[in-house]
Amino acid sequence: MSEPGLFDEVLARGGVREAVGDRAWLAAMLSAETALARAQARIGLIEPEAAAAVADACRVDRFDLAELARRAGRHASPVVPLVRMLREVAGPAVHKGATSQDILDTAAMLVSRSALDVLLADLSGASDAAARMARTYRNVPMAGRTLLQPAAPVTFGLKAARWLSALDAAAERLTAVRGRLAVQLGGPAGTLAGFEGRAFDLVEAFAGQLGLAVPVLPWHTDRTRIADLAGALGTAAGTAGKIARDVTLLSQAEVGEVAEGAPGGSSAMPHKRNPVAAVSTLASASQAPGLVATLLAAMAGEHERAAGAWQAEWRPLRDLLVATGSAMSWLRACLTGLRVDAGAMAANLSKFLSDVDTGCSGELVDRVLEVR
Repeated sequence: MSEPGLFDEVLARGGVREAVGDRAWLAAMLSAETALARAQARIGLIEPEAAAAVADACRVDRFDLAELARRAGRHASPVVPLVRMLREVAGPAVHKGATSQDILDTAAMLVSRSALDVLLADLSGASDAAARMARTYRNVPMAGRTLLQPAAPVTFGLKAARWLSALDAAAERLTAVRGRLAVQLGGPAGTLAGFEGRAFDLVEAFAGQLGLAVPVLPWHTDRTRIADLAGALGTAAGTAGKIARDVTLLSQAEVGEVAEGAPGGSSAMPHKRNPVAAVSTLASASQAPGLVATLLAAMAGEHERAAGAWQAEWRPLRDLLVATGSAMSWLRACLTGLRVDAGAMAANLSKFLSDVDTGCSGELVDRVLEVR
């Protein structure tokens, strides 16, 4: 693990930060080059010995990341200098017939898949915690609130079930997007030229090497995969933010219905018990909408290769994965340790509402748990 930055333990919590770091991107680009060479050897486009030489050259420890970064600025892509370095060692079999975007887009899919695996594990932990609270507090009444004012009675179990349902929906969407992450291979203009009539076999073999989906067409300027990923990440971040907002409101001292298991303190006020996990969830999730918008704006690429829009995706995609991953890691910590005060809920309810009919709250909880 690299040393965290000053703000990373707040805004880049969990395993996603490392999964999308520079070393991970380099490893993914090298995996793509290795897979391409092996796929070409498998269908007879290059010799097996040449593919083995490429694979041997594609070791992360061979490369100076700082030097690669410096050279990337001359070409608007890190792939150009990377390929030149590889060819110095492994010869012309490196990158045969491919273009820079083929390798970097494929690497983006590999990096995103790794990040999603970490994120989905934290999301699952958060939803499991919500499910436990839904069962435990199925019939515990509390004041429902609309427009921040006491409304009609609900149960805390129903509130937790709503959190659970939203988290499971976000997980379903992220899992579907993960399954559509596809290799990129089109060559200079997306025509699959240069593969000696074996292009479609090569794409299949390339995808098989990496465990990614096979696209119908090269997708150099069709950025719907990136847009779908961005939308699913933004939705997951928004879901985490909504739940964290509920926790911050319920944990106010004047309300006191929930409390985090590990609250934070204040530099000036010793009495404070701040809901740090919920606050940090919100801080991370709040970054997502702007990053999603940037990725959607980058969809408008020119002709067969975008002039700048493609490059504009790289940093916001990484930042969006980190922000959403951090939000979900914090939310898991928040919900796992959340303490519920049923007595405070009853007291607050009695202040404003004499009616304690919670309607179908219990049955609604059961429906959510059954669907899960």
